[in-house]
Parts: sequence; C-alpha cells; structure tokens
Amino acid sequence: MQFWLRSAFSFLLILMVSALTAQNIRLTGKVLGDKNDPLVGVNIKVAAAGKTVLTNVEGRYTFELAAGKKYEIEFSAVGYETKIISDVEVKAGQVNELDVVMTVQSKELEGVVVSSKRTGARMETVSSTIAFQKNTNTVASVISSESIRRSPDRNTGEVLKRTPGASLQDGKFLVVRGLADRYNAAMLNGILLTSTEPDRKAFSFDMIPSAMIDNIIINKAFVPEYPGEWAGGLIQVNTKDIPTQNFLNVQIGTGFNTQTTGKDFYKAKGGKLDWLGWDDGTRGLPSSYTTKSAFDLLTRAEKTQIGKDLQNDWAPGRVNGQPNYSFQANGGFTGKLFGKKIGGSLGINYNRNNRFIDIINRYQTIGGAGFDLEYDYKDGRYNEETTVGGLASLSIQLNPLNKISFKTIANINTNNYVTTREGVSIAMHADVKDGLEITFKQNTFFTSQLMGEHSLAKALKFKWYGAFNILDAYSPDQRRGLYTRPTGTNDAYQFLMGNTLTQESGSRVFQNLSDYIYTAGGDLNYSFKAFGYNQSVKGGYMLQVKDRLFDAQLFAHYLPRDNPALRQLPIDQLFAPGNFGDGSETSNLIAFDAIKNRNFRYMANTILNAGFLQFDNQFAKNLRVVWGARIESYDQLIGSVKKWDDRHAHSKVIDVLPGFNATYKVNNLTNIRLTGSQTVVRPEFRELAPLNLYDFEVNAGVSGNPDLVRTKITNLDLRYELYPRAGEVFTAGVFYKFFDKPIEQYLLGIGSAYSYRNPKQAKAFGVEVEFRKKLDFINGLSNFTFQSNAAYIYSRVKDENLRIDRPLQGQSPYLLNLGLLYDSEKHGLNATLLFNQIGKRLYLVGDVNIANSGVPEVWEAPRPVLDFQIGKKVLNKKGELRFMVSDILNQRQYFYQNADSNTSLQKDKDQYRYVRKFGTTFSLTFNYSIL
Repeated sequence: MQFWLRSAFSFLLILMVSALTAQNIRLTGKVLGDKNDPLVGVNIKVAAAGKTVLTNVEGRYTFELAAGKKYEIEFSAVGYETKIISDVEVKAGQVNELDVVMTVQSKELEGVVVSSKRTGARMETVSSTIAFQKNTNTVASVISSESIRRSPDRNTGEVLKRTPGASLQDGKFLVVRGLADRYNAAMLNGILLTSTEPDRKAFSFDMIPSAMIDNIIINKAFVPEYPGEWAGGLIQVNTKDIPTQNFLNVQIGTGFNTQTTGKDFYKAKGGKLDWLGWDDGTRGLPSSYTTKSAFDLLTRAEKTQIGKDLQNDWAPGRVNGQPNYSFQANGGFTGKLFGKKIGGSLGINYNRNNRFIDIINRYQTIGGAGFDLEYDYKDGRYNEETTVGGLASLSIQLNPLNKISFKTIANINTNNYVTTREGVSIAMHADVKDGLEITFKQNTFFTSQLMGEHSLAKALKFKWYGAFNILDAYSPDQRRGLYTRPTGTNDAYQFLMGNTLTQESGSRVFQNLSDYIYTAGGDLNYSFKAFGYNQSVKGGYMLQVKDRLFDAQLFAHYLPRDNPALRQLPIDQLFAPGNFGDGSETSNLIAFDAIKNRNFRYMANTILNAGFLQFDNQFAKNLRVVWGARIESYDQLIGSVKKWDDRHAHSKVIDVLPGFNATYKVNNLTNIRLTGSQTVVRPEFRELAPLNLYDFEVNAGVSGNPDLVRTKITNLDLRYELYPRAGEVFTAGVFYKFFDKPIEQYLLGIGSAYSYRNPKQAKAFGVEVEFRKKLDFINGLSNFTFQSNAAYIYSRVKDENLRIDRPLQGQSPYLLNLGLLYDSEKHGLNATLLFNQIGKRLYLVGDVNIANSGVPEVWEAPRPVLDFQIGKKVLNKKGELRFMVSDILNQRQYFYQNADSNTSLQKDKDQYRYVRKFGTTFSLTFNYSIL
C-alpha cells in the first residue's frame, strides 16, 4: 500500500512538471451525427492556420493552434450539411473544447454543399450538449463534461444529485424515481459494474473524481444493447481517455459536524494502518488459532486458551470528536509513443469523516389491546469512516480508426464504529446499561478494464471489452456486550453471559467475503442507407461470471457455572487473562468456544450469458424507432456445490427482454417519446444465502431465503420534451411498471428475525415533471437558474395468500427536488441552494396475522433536507474555495409503526421504531488546477 501511494504521488509530480512546461495550445472536440453516433473521417479545416485533420474512431479531433487568435473552422462529411464555426479562440490556461453535432443532408439537397449559419464556439458547444440529450435513443438525462467542469462538484455522487428524478442516500447511493437502490444498475465505460457493497445491490459513486468524467447518462428506459437487470435507472459513467492537454488538480478540505466535532467521541484501539482504512492484523485471530477444523479438535482448555490469547480490548477510549478532512488529486497527460498518440490520467482520493448518530431504538408488537413494547433503547453510534481510492487510465490510438484503452479503479472504504446502548428490555425483564458493539468493516473494491474500438470499414464498427472485479469485505473481531439487572430493582448490573453460547453478548465474530467477477463482450454496428435515411443494426454478446466465498467464524465467552461477582466487573477488567478457567463444566471462570452452524459459510457462483440484436430505424424525417431484444441466460448456484447438501440451491433461467423506443420530433425543439420494455431484477447472494447473523442495531437476526426468485418488470413510458434554448429544459411524462414477484424484506413472527420473500405482484405508475429555466428575463437575476423536478408515484403490492394490499417496499409516493443556482463565470463565483424531500415510504414489511396481532409495518417519515454551497475562483481562476453546509435543517429521521389504518406519522398515536439525528456538517475545500 505504501509503495502504491509513493508511486502515485511520483506520477502526479511528473504530470505537474510536464504541465508547467507545456507550450502547445490544443483545441479538441467531438463530432456526432444526429443519432449521437460518433462520425469517423469528418474533414475539419482551419484555413487561416493551413491545417486539416480527420476525426478518429470516436469522432474526436485535435488541433494545435497559436493562442490569442480567432479562427474559422469548417466541418464537412459526405451525406451531411457542411458546418462553419466562426470566432473560435484558443486560450492558454483553460480547457479549449469545441463539440459539434452535424445534420444529415436532406434528400432534396443531395450533392449540394450547404453551409449552416455561422455560430460562435461556446454557443456551438452548449448546443451540442442539448442536442446530445435530444438525440438519445431512449428516455434519459445527460450530464456533459462542460457542465461538470463549470460546476463545483468534485465527485460523481455530487454530480448525480443534481439530475432530474434522482436523489442520494448517504451521499453516494443513487435512488431513481423513488425506487430503492436494488432497482438500479451502473456501468463504467460501457461495462456492467457489480455492487461495491457486500450486503446490498448498490454502487458507491463518490469514488470517481468528477474531473475525470467525460459524460454521465442516466437511462430511464431500456434498450437491448444495455444490460437488462434494472427498473429504476441505468447510470452510465464514462471517463476521459486521451485528455486535451496535460493537467493536474489538487484538492484539500476539512469540516466539522455540529454534534460530533469537539464532543465526546468513543473509539476502539486499532492498528498502525487504521488511518488508511486497513487492518494490519491487530484485530486478527491469535497465532494459536490455525484452522476451523483444527479448532474443533481441541480440548475445552485449549479452546479457552485461544480466547485468553485474543486482545483484551473491550473498553473504547473516550476522545474529542475530530474534524473531517480530505485530499484529492487527479492529473492527465497526452503525447506520442513510437509515433502513436497516447494519453492517460490518474486520480487518488482520501477522506476521513467522523460522525455521531443519536438513535432512539424501540420495538413494538401489536395485540388486541394495542402496542406491546418489547424494548426501548437509547443508542449512540460513533463512526470513523475512511475512504482511500485511486483511478487510472491509459489509451493509445494506433491510427485514426483503431484505439485501445486500459482503465482501473481501486477503493477501500472502512467504517470503524462503536455503538453504545442503554435502556430497558421488556422481553428480558431487564434494565440495560453499558451495552456496546465494536465493529471494523473494511470493504475493498477493484476493477480493471481493457477495451478496444475499431472502424473495420466506413459503415462497420467493432467494440470489445474485458474486465476483472474484486470485492473483499473483511470484518475482524466484532465484539458485543450488555450489562443487565432485573427491572424494578436496585441490584448491581451484571454482564450478560450465561452457560450457553450467544451472539448477543460476549461474542467475537470474524467475517470474510470475497467476490471475483469476470466480464467480457463485444458488439458490431453496421450502418446503411434505406428509404432515403440512415439506418443501423447492432448485435453483441456479453459473458459475466461471479464467484463468492463467505465465511463467518463466530465465538462466544460463557460461564459453565454462574459467577455473579465476576460478571459485575467493569468491561475493561472482565476479560483479563486471570478470569479465564480451564473450560470444565464445574468451573465458574470464563470459557470460550465456537458457535457452530454450517450456514455461517457459503459459496455462490453465477454465469450470465447475454446476447442482443437491435435495430435503429429512421422511418421518416421526424420518426425514429429503436427496437430489438436481449436474451439473458442466468445460471446460479448458491450454498454448496454438493447436491445432497441442504444448503445447495441451483437454478437456471432464460429471459427474453424486448425493448421498443419511438421518438417523434415535433420540431427542432420538441420530442415526444414512447417506450416499452421487459427487464428483470435478480436477488442478491445475501438475500438467498441460508445465513442467519445477529444484527446489533435491529436487535434481531437477518436470514436469507434460498427460495427467492427473480423479479420481472414490465415498463412503459410516455414523455414530452421541450428544449427552449441552451441550458433550459422542460419535460413531462408518465410511466407504468408491473412487478411480477417483487423482492421485499420483512419481519418474521414477533420480529426476532428479518428475512426476504416474493409477494405475488406489484405495480407502480407515476407522473414526472422537470423544469430548468434561466432567470435572465428578470432584472438583476441574469446569473441565476431555477431548476426543479417532481414525481408522484402510486404503487401497490398485492398477494391474496399473504393477505397484503399496500405500497411497494422502499417506494416513495412523491419526490421533490428544488434548486437555485448562481453562476458568474466572469467573477468566478457560483452558489447552489438545494432542497430535497421524499414522501413516506415503507421501510420494513410487518407480519400481522388474521387475528390482528404480530408485528406492524415500519414506515419512514418524510424528512426535508436543505444544502448550500458557494464557490469562488481565486489565484487567476486556477484555484477555487468552496464552502458547503449539508443538512441545514437537521430534522430528525423518524421510523414509526402505525396505531391505526392511517399510515402517515401521528406523533400523538404512533410508536417510534427508530429516531435518528445526524447533525449539520460544515465543510471548506480548496481546489487548485494546473493546466
């Protein structure tokens, strides 16, 4: 790790020197057709400079021009109207980009050169961005590199939160159309990504620096060329290949939280590499422990000796909460190697955040007389989150028609937290004090991609790719403990430890998860002319193989015979070596053994074979139809490879996923889109595995269900789009989704465990509106832009056998995003005020039986969130200071159980399941760019 960091910093230093000494001023850009297809071989001429170039396989071009002059540039290609851009000026110290969209020559003007109206360079670039979204082949939102460059956003997560119909959970997980993150999918540079989280289907977008993004496309409707496992949004992040010129950006930042920084903060002892989010072995099992099978053969005394050898680190230290701090650097270079054009980029990021969450944790069942309280706890979670990551890319252009690229991402995300607990447990008839859980969760994500783009002929293009992903989740020595006494007494509190093994108190858990994912594929695209218009057909294949191995080793301390005096000792004295015995049945000293269950270990494997055929037809001047089908064969094995093992579960499903997308262009500013498709969402490994582990926060076990099946979703969309001018948009649409066997998490029985199941069916239909308008028609507001998007969504889950008729789990009935943006490029000043609120949504499905008793649903109440940020360019606009305030309102987050049929929060009637408060966070960052 230290070698990798040294190498990264050395590389960035080389980039800095190269950037400072670079003298050539480059103008670069991309030329697209009216279907967003890159145009190869477009002739681009700068007469004043006596230079002519051709676009490459990506439609990209580059000129080296003298600074301080204005040029006229001509773009021409057979079958397209010639376009002339005037007043193009390249400037030192900034990115010089000129993107162009060319129009197909009408049949009446074939063979005639038509010069379009001369436009300025900046207007043409902005217009091409709007044109890109207008010309997408489906319902989508597009964020261009130009928009990202002029915004204060510094990672992909921040960029995405500005997009219509989208919101973020925990600053990094995307929610689209109010659907939970399990209904989304992510692609990086055209390659399907797997989850960055071991226990949920979600991708952490905050790991990708925004300076390395070329564009982001959020598809809301399916087309066959893309993977079919999603229903909310398909987020395509495309990073830059060969940059315009050498560059280096460095950012440092700090911040504080109103209920964390400078306040009491609990932190467990760790190792020397905790600052990197990496456990150096400090929390590992002692050397006396070899393997699980060897441990099972040991005597009781030998097992107890291993427990004695473990670190006696049960008492977290109390310190002052530290400020947050961050560092980010990314750079790029361009040049030639053996006469071939090459370019690359490298980015590293480091973040360390301290966060305290104040939690009320209650649980109720319901009976004939109303709510029955099971427990009432006050929890506090002290979390030190560390993120270390890097992103690198290298591309070589063999010639204008062939290019090969290599890209990789590595990221470590670690949560090192202590949870404290006190309160009362009615179920145990006990008061609870000094409860705690100490956990270190280290997630390591790595992806490496190799891809090529080749123009085999003027009308035939070939793309191929291969990728390898790793996800490792490591959680060593998770410790839990509680002190209790009988309720209503003044007895001394005693550590909860009996003569049986339990996960709830006195346990030590070691978990390892390893995912290895292999992906490969390619596609061919053939373009031809028919009926007087350009047509194309595309076909391709993808193979993805996933392998997982999960192993949890659970141990617990116990007392063969009770010893109240020993259990009254403070936690920092209780597990001293002198308090361990020999493990004999007559001993009243601490013994140690493993909690055994074959389901604590499982393997899983999936093989996805997918092929597609897609047609892109222009049936008339204003009517474009993209249609086709995708076939996905999904072979899944989980639990065990042995058929006689009751953990063994094997299934193979073939899905045919059709997609139809029609776009009618009313005029140059207006589109009407109609789409229909079939997609699927498959259960995650954790949801299928017959694994039951105790969760301290929910005070219950979480178990998988091997009988889950995939969800099939039918999707319909109708949308009206209006693009009045650059930077403005108005859209309104309706959508409908039918879910066949959706997957939901629910409470079992009296709530002692959580599991998953497939209700029979669900449906959702909604209305979406997006509005973005510049306020320059009002005096004094020329630099302001107002943006808003809202959605109303109605959903129902129905199953007669389960006796349910209610909203879909995780589905918000409404979503509201409002934003006021100020941007003065002249003064280098920008500011953003953002407001977000979602409607109440079903957090956990209950289990109320026909006698109206059991566990009622848990709902999440609406919570308004207001964020503000302001940025100012300094140091000749090469630097930027940015000040942010997150969660200004700091409203409590309520999860509640209903007392009656009214599912809205009634504070005078309903009972709280959780109440959380996060505090307001203030941040200050400084970014410096060298071009």
